[in-house]
Amino acid sequence: MARIDEFAVVDLFCGIGGLTHGFKKERFVVSAGVDFDDTCRYAYKTNNKTKFLYKDITELTAKELNRLFPKGKRKILVGCAPCQPFSVFNYKYKRQATNAKWRLLYSFSELIEAVQPEIVSMENVPHLCNFNRGKIFDDFIKRLEKNDYIVSYDIYNAQDYGVPQRRKRLILLASKHSKFELIQPTHKNNFITVWQAIGHLPKIKDGEHCKNDALHYARGLSSMVKKRIQATPEGGSWQDWDESLLLECHKKEGGQMYKSVYGRMSWNDVAPTMTTCCIGLNNGRFGHPKQDRAISLREAAILQSFPANYNLVDPNTPFNMHVLARHIGNAVPVDLGRAIAKSVKKHIRSIN
Repeated sequence: MARIDEFAVVDLFCGIGGLTHGFKKERFVVSAGVDFDDTCRYAYKTNNKTKFLYKDITELTAKELNRLFPKGKRKILVGCAPCQPFSVFNYKYKRQATNAKWRLLYSFSELIEAVQPEIVSMENVPHLCNFNRGKIFDDFIKRLEKNDYIVSYDIYNAQDYGVPQRRKRLILLASKHSKFELIQPTHKNNFITVWQAIGHLPKIKDGEHCKNDALHYARGLSSMVKKRIQATPEGGSWQDWDESLLLECHKKEGGQMYKSVYGRMSWNDVAPTMTTCCIGLNNGRFGHPKQDRAISLREAAILQSFPANYNLVDPNTPFNMHVLARHIGNAVPVDLGRAIAKSVKKHIRSIN
């Protein structure tokens, strides 16, 4: 039976470390994270005590990647290529051809072929399966199978694995040894609610910082937006307003498509999918269930299952809240990363 201490993990497209942190919690050695956004470096290194390589994946060579694995360790390569190119929005409005980021998945498969890790994990949005009529995802699988990987994949919901958020994701697992899949749901009938996740945090007003946590900060609201959130019940949206508060776009037939805009979350439900715009009221159902504001940066991070003490910003450097919201929204939820790590661990123990 193989042991996890025989292996080392490298995390491509690591961001601020959600997937890495999940593997670290399961006692894996994560030897490095690689990302082209250097603003992720502080959070990644500080919380994971792991090397951060600032590098464009399309320019990362097999030699450089091999150096990231400690000598004598067996290799596990994991990653989540930027998902915006494969999002529902881009798929719906057929923006595939104008966004070159989808080519990163080909770079990922080229590195797998060159380095030949024993185990691979890839996480992305479900619409990757349909993007460009499924060709890109099919090409990824065919490249793996050509290199003798046994591949499995499915669509999973992060709420089933302890993430207090409704977040569907495509998870692919591949091994040189045998087929393995994501572990069975750990919270199938026992979801962690918004109340359980963030109900303990101090109350704040819009535009106010919590004195004990700079990231527990919510964006300030104009007087009209304040009236709108005050008129929105828990779990409600702009459809609960009287006509004087409606925007012109809401009055048009097409406005009915955006039912969750300016919406509030519900205490007794999971949160909606955290996006890169998760601290704005007009970008989705990101209103606090009871307080008249959007959720704070800290609340968004917790709803992504980052620990409450996850250190996201250098205290000696001013932070840009929009950049930080992007970091949080793009991250693999820690507890979903942990489910992937548990699946890999179970598989390793089955290897002779």
